[in-house]
Amino acid sequence: MNVLEHVIALFDRPLRAGTILHNYRIESILGMGSYGFTYLVTDLSSTHQKVVKQLRKSKQRLQAGRKSFAYEKQIMQKLRHSSIPKLLDVFEWKRQPFYVMEYIRGKTFEELIFEDQKTYTEQEAFTIVLEILQVVSYLHEQGIVHRDLRIPNILIENQTIYVIDFGLARYIGERDEREDTFLGEKKYMREIHYRSDFYALGHFLLFLLYSAYAPTTKEERPWYEELTLTPQGCHILKRMLQIDNPYQNAKELCEDIQFLLKEWGKLCSKSF
Repeated sequence: MNVLEHVIALFDRPLRAGTILHNYRIESILGMGSYGFTYLVTDLSSTHQKVVKQLRKSKQRLQAGRKSFAYEKQIMQKLRHSSIPKLLDVFEWKRQPFYVMEYIRGKTFEELIFEDQKTYTEQEAFTIVLEILQVVSYLHEQGIVHRDLRIPNILIENQTIYVIDFGLARYIGERDEREDTFLGEKKYMREIHYRSDFYALGHFLLFLLYSAYAPTTKEERPWYEELTLTPQGCHILKRMLQIDNPYQNAKELCEDIQFLLKEWGKLCSKSF
């Protein structure tokens, strides 16, 4: 780490547990992203736990950082969905912007797989993705692309799916000033188009499907050779990952998954 990086690291140090912000006491750090910090806090007026987001000090000096932080707040103010955390408060503390959101006590699917030893069949994995798509469809109806539907940002609590972290979300028709620098997978993930969310969910789906995979050889092969999938399931996944003709809207993707699950239902009924 050079001197400049060391100074920035010190400048960007997260706030300590026990710090009182406005009317909230920091209990712990939930996340440290490239643009900000996320804290679990206690609302001192109600004793309820909530989430507070802070923009990194170094990013406050950058237009892209301020814009990203403001965008998330603006988008959260607009959204009204039971599977999306509510924006509860906005405030400044020591000339720094913060906002407060509902705290979801869920688990990520990474925790379920690696800590709880959960595995998912093809049918179960597509059923979960279809539920996530109900939230994504709502976002797309508002003209919003999430652009960050990764494993840490999809939670489950009491069998309900939640989508969190809208720091990279953008409205259709806008341009990301960094898009020319995106390469490979990031180019597909960060595109301000509905298909970028389907691409991210394709990788999420692969993560679930590999939970039950037991390799039989050390030879590295593509997923469509390693995994045992139905032809229709493989076709849907290839379209989500833009290997084949990409999906352009959530309705078409949902219909294909619903048809796949319906066929699964027929097979199950015939087995009895």
